[in-house]
Amino acid sequence: MTHPPNAPAASAARGTAQAPVRPGGLPAQPSPAPVAAPPAGRGAWAVGRERLREAATTEPGRLQILGAVLALLVVAFGAVTALEVTGRASAADDVVSRSQPLSADAAAIYRSLADADTTAASGFLAGTLEPAESRARYTRDITTASRLLVKAAANTDGSSASAREIATLNEQLPRYTGLVERARAANRQGLPLGGAYLRYANQQMTSALLPAAERLYAAETERLHRDDDSARLWPFLSLALGLLALGALLWAQRRDYARTNRVFNHGLLAATAATVVTLLWLLAAHTVTRAELNSARAHGQESLQVLNTARISSLTARANENLTLVARGAVLTEDGRNDKYEADYTASMGALTTALAAARELADDDAGRGPVDDSAARAADWRERHKEARAKDEAGDYEGALARVVGAEDSTGRSFDQVDAALERALAHEQSEFTRSAGAARDALTALPLGAAALGILGAAGAVLGINRRLSEYR
Repeated sequence: MTHPPNAPAASAARGTAQAPVRPGGLPAQPSPAPVAAPPAGRGAWAVGRERLREAATTEPGRLQILGAVLALLVVAFGAVTALEVTGRASAADDVVSRSQPLSADAAAIYRSLADADTTAASGFLAGTLEPAESRARYTRDITTASRLLVKAAANTDGSSASAREIATLNEQLPRYTGLVERARAANRQGLPLGGAYLRYANQQMTSALLPAAERLYAAETERLHRDDDSARLWPFLSLALGLLALGALLWAQRRDYARTNRVFNHGLLAATAATVVTLLWLLAAHTVTRAELNSARAHGQESLQVLNTARISSLTARANENLTLVARGAVLTEDGRNDKYEADYTASMGALTTALAAARELADDDAGRGPVDDSAARAADWRERHKEARAKDEAGDYEGALARVVGAEDSTGRSFDQVDAALERALAHEQSEFTRSAGAARDALTALPLGAAALGILGAAGAVLGINRRLSEYR
């Protein structure tokens, strides 16, 4: 069967007639072909990896990746250095302005309390009318201890061991001063009960106040050691990042030279210089900091601890010496054979001798050794005068013994004052030595965080500019 000549036209007409018509007589547009969904697992991360792989196949793409890596390494080195050094500098500043002053204040609290106890006993021995000088010294000691307790409480965490000891001292100190006032009142009236109250006050001091003050000193000294250790710790992460960044920069420059025969790329050279300067600054600053902190510990901190022990021993010995005459043999050692206060005096003088010998070995100059030698000489005089006083007391000459202990001339009290004054000079010298060395350690780190951050930014900018100079050759 054959089709008529106009069959194709009829077919086309039929096809046209079958097409849908929109209102208004316009033919409808055909529907767009559906977009194929990306293959499973082809998310943004996969696309990014694909683009990175494609970029790595061309030299411009590789240069862009290299520039980004170099800039990131240099910036990371500067940022980590700034963070780590800031922590070390903060610890060094705590050593100078917080930890060590608090440790020194804790030692001063102990000394003030011990001296107050010694002065109370000396004033009691002077007779019914306590000398005004003795009364003023006792009041000054109690005021100093109270003021330093307030200062320590303001600078100590409320949940720390130091805070608990401060609370104990604040609770027990009024009880002690109350017993001392009762002893004075009874002594003014000529009542023998005054001696008993004074012994009770000394017992309160030695069993509650001084142990709490000693624990406070130990806690603050431990915090000082922690801050000192934190300040001297090497910034290993910063050093590792610096070496990695420096190695990457040198490799990039060697790569550039191998491809272009250009000896220098100014941008990469500037980035390398900034990295080297930061590394050398970091090494030098921490070397100086550790050296100064070592000096502060060896010639300041350790000497201060030994000298504080010596001064506390001398104060304890003086208090026991006075109480020997106050008690008049009423308090014996546990075996019941010897006077307790005399035995305690002997032990304290032995501790004083040992501490002075250690302090002299630690002293590194004549200014430090001189006061220690003077203190040792006065301590020897003290022992001789004490022997004379004990001989008179044992012979029944109580007034003669009293004159040798609390008298104005050639007495053990005068020797004690000389020992104490020499130890105070030695402490002041070692304190200045510690502050100087610790301050130098802190100052060595002061500008490094800001400098490392600035050099890191400059180094990153240099790396980017150096790579962009090579990229411009492909445009």
